[in-house]
Amino acid sequence: MSDWQLKPPVAFIIFNRPDTTERVFAEIAKAKPPKLLVVADGPRENRAGEAEKCAATRAIIDRVDWDCEVLRNYSDRNLGCKRRVSGGIDWVFEQVEEAIILEDDCLPDPTFFRFCQEMLERYRHDARVGMISGNNFFLGKFAIAESYYFSRYTHIWGWATWRNRWQGMYDVDMTDWPRVRDEDELKAWVGQEAHYWAESFEKTYRGHIDTWDHQWSFCNFAHRRLSVMPAVNLISNIGFGVEATHTIGIGPLANLPTMPIRFPLTHPHNLQRHQVADAINYKHTHSSTRLWRRILGRIKLIVKKYFNYAS
Repeated sequence: MSDWQLKPPVAFIIFNRPDTTERVFAEIAKAKPPKLLVVADGPRENRAGEAEKCAATRAIIDRVDWDCEVLRNYSDRNLGCKRRVSGGIDWVFEQVEEAIILEDDCLPDPTFFRFCQEMLERYRHDARVGMISGNNFFLGKFAIAESYYFSRYTHIWGWATWRNRWQGMYDVDMTDWPRVRDEDELKAWVGQEAHYWAESFEKTYRGHIDTWDHQWSFCNFAHRRLSVMPAVNLISNIGFGVEATHTIGIGPLANLPTMPIRFPLTHPHNLQRHQVADAINYKHTHSSTRLWRRILGRIKLIVKKYFNYAS
């Protein structure tokens, strides 16, 4: 690792949490990307003290002390998760051909950056691959013989992709969803999981969920693309808590330990979805967490009511 140098740019999405931002920034600083693109949302008008938190978070970026081009895309007003993140990534790919993307609560193992770089290089011209993820949610219950496998899921707690997989394909408004829903096309994409994904996509389309990542899943499903998933977990989500946008409780995927991936990488023999791995992945990250997400949703409503009352 001593002679290795990071080549791809890193996109860093931040908001109002200087504590987690500082920890993630410290790992980015160790990797020393040649270009850092920073996307920041603005403070909410009804949140006392949030403007100060946003300013403190943005000030961390001023600590770049390595040879690096820093590009900033800061919003003066609050756009929300859906518009700020999607619009921010739009901006990123107006600047660069490929990027490693981290949010302010996604703490990477140092080997995450090299893993992404090698995967970006290897699959740059293979349109069957939509993205590279740093996530492994098997919780020690399943092992992959190679260094990574191919999945239909799009885990985005630390990930990377290319401009030509995003631009002209990703649609934050999911305008094609009504047709896919009405023509029952989703079953051909995801089989028995169709009901689960239909519920998520419908809520997203109707604006009941302020997010951008369900649309990314929809995009990759629609284009029949696969994701690269590491054999070990390379990202720990340290952002679970009251101030989080979605992960406001402590769930089974909070603060997962990371493990360095070994180099040289061992590659799969063919580019095919690992169906067994995906079945286990779905059980741990989607099916079994549905009840947990509903509980967190109730908690989130209570927290919002409390803050509104207190203000």
